[in-house]
This record gives sequence, C-alpha cells and structure tokens, in this order.
Amino acid sequence: MTDMDAETTAHTEPMADEEEPLFSNLDLFLFSLIVGLVVYWFMSLSIPCVSICPQSKNIIVFYGSQTGTGEEFANRMSKDAQRYGMKGMAADPEEYEMGELSRLSEIKNSLAIFCMATYGEGDPTDNAQDFYDWLQENDDEDLSGLNYTVFALGNKTYEHYNAMGKYVDKRLEELGAKRIFDLGLGDDDGNLEEDFISWREQFWPAVCEHFGVEALGDDSSIRQYELKEHTDINMNKVYTGEIGRLKSFEVQKPPFDSKNPFLATVTVNRRLNKAGDRHLMHLEVDISGSKIRYESGDHIAIFPTNDSALVNKLGQILGVDLDAVISLNNLDEESNKKHPFPCPTSYRTALTHYLDITNSPRTNVLYELAQYASDPKDQENMRKMASSSPEGKALYQSWVLGASRNILAVLEDMPSLKPPVDHLCELLPRLQARYYSIASSSKVHPNSIHICAVVVEYKTGTGRTNKGVATNWLKNKLVTDNSHKSTVPMYIRKSQFRLPFKATNPVIMIGPGTGIAPFMGFIQERAWLKEQGKEVGETVMFFGCRYKNEDYLYQEELEEAEKTQVLTQLNVAFSRDQEQKVYVQHLLKKNKEHIWKLIHSDNAHIYVCGDAKNMAHDVQTALYEIGEELGGMTRTQAIDYVKKTDDKGRYSQDVWS
Repeated sequence: MTDMDAETTAHTEPMADEEEPLFSNLDLFLFSLIVGLVVYWFMSLSIPCVSICPQSKNIIVFYGSQTGTGEEFANRMSKDAQRYGMKGMAADPEEYEMGELSRLSEIKNSLAIFCMATYGEGDPTDNAQDFYDWLQENDDEDLSGLNYTVFALGNKTYEHYNAMGKYVDKRLEELGAKRIFDLGLGDDDGNLEEDFISWREQFWPAVCEHFGVEALGDDSSIRQYELKEHTDINMNKVYTGEIGRLKSFEVQKPPFDSKNPFLATVTVNRRLNKAGDRHLMHLEVDISGSKIRYESGDHIAIFPTNDSALVNKLGQILGVDLDAVISLNNLDEESNKKHPFPCPTSYRTALTHYLDITNSPRTNVLYELAQYASDPKDQENMRKMASSSPEGKALYQSWVLGASRNILAVLEDMPSLKPPVDHLCELLPRLQARYYSIASSSKVHPNSIHICAVVVEYKTGTGRTNKGVATNWLKNKLVTDNSHKSTVPMYIRKSQFRLPFKATNPVIMIGPGTGIAPFMGFIQERAWLKEQGKEVGETVMFFGCRYKNEDYLYQEELEEAEKTQVLTQLNVAFSRDQEQKVYVQHLLKKNKEHIWKLIHSDNAHIYVCGDAKNMAHDVQTALYEIGEELGGMTRTQAIDYVKKTDDKGRYSQDVWS
C-alpha cells in the first residue's frame, strides 16, 4: 500500500466569503453513507458497524477486489491525492449506500475513482456485487455532475477481459456521470503493476488540469499508521490469527464467510500421483455442524499461513523481537480503516497470518523502503525500479519479477537496507485466501469438502527455492499432528459452474491435471442421480496428464465410473507417454463426430477447467475447427456459434492463469 504523501495545500479547500455552514456537503454525503452502513450492519450481523466522519475528503477511491490488488491500488491512489493538495480515502462499496453516489457532485473538486477487478468469467468481485446489481437495476438514476474515472484489473487470457471495469466505466457514463480520464486497463498476464503506474502517472496531471489545481508532485513519504507497543496487555485481547472477530476460532458462530471463516478439520490428506517429482494431493475437510452448504462446482476459499522459517528469517534480518505485541493505528482519524490488519497482535502473528511475504514486492513498497538503505547505490536502484522510466521498468522486471525475489530476498540481497519492521508491516499487502474448485458433490458428501491441488515449488533465478504458500501449508496438514487434529480456516464461494438443470442433458467435461477437480463432484452427482432412478444424459470426460503410470489422477474412480456407465465415455490424453505429445484438444478432434452431435443435436453442456492461457484457448480452437469441418461454417461463424453456446449457459469455464 502506497505511502507517497505530500503537504496538503489550502487552495483546494472551498473559499468562503461568509461564515462556514455547520455541515459541509461532504459531511452530508458521508452521513448518508454512514446511515446506509448502519442499516447494512443491522441486516447482516457478521459485519461490524464502522463509524466514518471525514471532514474534508474530496477524492473517494472505491475498489472491487477479490485477491487484494484492487484494494491495494485504491489505497495507493488515495494516498497519491495528498501529493496534489487533495484529500482522499479508499472505500469498500460493500460498506456504503452506493445509491448516495450522486451526492458527491455537491462537493467542490470531488472525484470518484473506481479500481475494479474482474473475477472468474467476467463477474464482479464479491465486495462489488451489490454495486454491480445497483448499476444494473437503476436506469433512472441521475449521476450528472459526478466526476469519475475507472482503472480496471483483469487478465487477457480470460475471454471476458476486464469486463467489470469496462461495464462500470460505460454504465456511469450512461447514467450521466462525467469521465474525466480514460479507462485504464491493467493486464495481470503481462505486467499489471507497470500498467497501473503508466496510467496513474498520466492520470494525476490530467486531474490537476481539470480542477485547475497545482500539480505539486511532492514525493516525500508520510506514514499512514503509527506504532503503539503494548508492554502490559491482557493477552486475551490480542489477535492470534483471527480474520475478523477476536477469539472467533475458539468460539465459532455461523454464518461463515470471508470475514468469519470456519475451522474445518482435515480428515484425509493423501498423495494422488504414484511417482514423479511433483506432489499432487487429495484432501478432505469436515464441515459437520457448520451449517455450510455447497454445490458441485463451487469453490472453497482457504486462509493459509506463511512458513515459520521465512518469518523467523525476517525477524533475524530486521533484528526484531517477533513476539512483541503492537498495534498500528491509522493517523487519519477520519478513516474507517483503523488498522492495516487485526490489532493488537504480535509481529510474528502479523507476518505469519496477515501479511503477504512471499510475492514479489510492488514498486511502491520499494520506493517507500529506499529511504532506509544506507548505501546510496541501493537507494538509487530502489527508486529507479519504482519509476516509470524504461530503465527502471526493465530493472524491476529483471531484478524483482524475473528473479522472483520476495521481500526477504530483497533484504538479503541489499544488506544496507534496514527498514523498521513496523513500516514494513504497514507497506506489505494482506495475505489473501486461496480458492480451489471443490472436488466433491454435497449430494454424496454433505458434511465433507474435497480438494485436489498440486504443491507449488520452484527454483528462482537467484538459486533460492520458492514455495507456494497455501499448497505447502496444506501438504503439511496431517490428519493428526502430535495427537492434535489439523484444521483449516475456510468458507464457500458460490460459482456459476453448474451441472445442467435437466439431468437428461449430455455433459462434456474437459479438465487436464488438477482441472479434474470439479468434475469429480459432477461425476459423483450424476452417479447419485442414477441411483435415485433419474434418467441421466451422456457424460463424457476428457482428462489429461503426463504419464499413465505417474500422474493419472483418480484413475480407479474414473475407470469405475466408466465401468458402471456413469461416464459414458472416458478419454485420457497421456501427453508424454509417446514421442508425439497428445493433449485433450487432440482427443476432442479425434472424437469430433460424436462431440459435434452432442453439441449441435443433443443440447450438450460443455465444461472446461484448468489452465486459461493455453489449454482453454486450445480447446476453443478445437471446437471452432470441429464447427468448420462438420458444421460447414467459416471460422467467424464457428466462433459465433461457440459464443452463442456460452451466452445460453451451455459453455462454462473454471480456469486460472
């Protein structure tokens, strides 16, 4: 989160010839938001009431964020505002009555910035869902006079690239709002950080010109939070890893969600692959008594913790007592975000449960930390990497991203860099929940959720070994560990990845590797339907792995499903068992007549799960080619045909990059 602040100048404040009124327009606007928030709280007791009383903010940065990046960018934009003599705040649209958005136009030099991420297949993030619904449902809303701009966060490998940001930008204009700067498009498949920096550096001068204010451009650093050390505190008041309510892991209360996860007990943890260097695993967690409900195709969100060895190394290199209990308190008393993470807590807990210490630090973190490097060369390089110069971008790309350096590696490779641990904790982003496609059906396993995942571990350009936070943590979640049951904090994220309403509809499932996960749930559900005496349509599976004798996941279950005719056809591509590599798209083409009949004549539903960048694209291309060959279509017609199946809800993807 950025901390690039500047002195606030008086010329952005409204000049009054008469005595100022008791309540400013912004007071009234924010009072409306508070009222909406209070109502929202009473309707959902799982969300705490937050009192917000800013007196002089004229820039509000709303964010739609699923993995924390949108929120991080919003915080950076709100801090940037102060560099230009304005005052900003980041705001979660879920916590506000967005119907009061038009009131912003009553405030002089006001601006609404939207940092909006797209989740899944063109969907809004969870916290922006209500805002999205409001935009869709209120055709008569008059937003004339509202100044706005949008920065969208997405990934080009997905078909609906930046759909949410594009929709918000277009819809606000339709409702009369005034776009004061062009829509920014960030691509996480390329370099999202670079996209954001380039857009932002053009954005602020344009804003200053629009409002007729001086572009101060003061790059001095001001802390957003102040450190309070607790030497004598009741340890029952100290957070030990809870996401929301203190002691929520000791006394569990439904409903369970992202702010109140359920501690599910691990009942099964086994390796799936028979051989090879990789570790593919199947886990089962018990949700008995939680009142949690899920459906095949949903995602389980899991809150992992960082490796204790990494945390200890950070403590050593920073020379800090990790068990010291502290609070980081927001210096802006008007902000609704009182702390960057639950406080009071210890440095050890913050670095273990709350902060992301394994991803490469963003440029704003390097910029802020540069002041603590005693070597002028280190300072220069860190500031250069945070700049928009071609040389700086190239250095950041190679030294940080290309070498996969995390914050520990940066500190180790720049011995002169000795930041205060509390400032580092202020700057690091929050550790986010990880999402996994559920590999079971609630019809068969109502009290259990199954997970299929591959452990991430790789060598970096500097010779270090980087390990995936969640998968390595899950790998070590033994069913019983020193007579203690292993637990994982989790909740359910609903999905649109659903079996057809009519069981008689054929389904074509395409999922290589761990992309098979949701289809294990689908297969279980189709088997259950058959046991109930229901007529079930054709169920065709296309699975792919490297070697039959190494990583053929769920081989016994799949072959049994084929034997009992739950799977009417099982097609497996073993990519490396022969000289010529064979993938799922090749098997689709091999079975083109059958596939075309199912899609074109029998109203089949197609499901694709796995890699978005290559596999999902190649599968679509194979379907285009089948349409051309057997449907007598041109490529343009075939593309349109496949798109129409998507529009009708017959082509679903659960993909990742």
